[in-house]
Amino acid sequence: MSQSEERMYHVVYGPHVTEKAVSGSETNIHAFKVAVGASKREIKNAVETLFEVRVADVRTVNVKGKAKSFGKRLGKRKDWKKAYVRLAEGSTLNVEAEA
Repeated sequence: MSQSEERMYHVVYGPHVTEKAVSGSETNIHAFKVAVGASKREIKNAVETLFEVRVADVRTVNVKGKAKSFGKRLGKRKDWKKAYVRLAEGSTLNVEAEA
């Protein structure tokens, strides 16, 4: 496995399953948790290779971690990134949520 193939497994962490993401999958848009440093081109190549589909468009969102209190101490959750991937006409992706 080359380094670029190995990088693909570190770019896409998995599907991001929410009500909004599930309703978007009806219009061929799927949401994924991705690496914070991943570019749109890397995300597109990773999704196309890992799921064997054609990607038409990628939109990314940097999500800021919430400020939380852990006992008497104040802390912050990690920042993370999600990507909305629109598949090309004729491509389908079946991502099932684990119960």
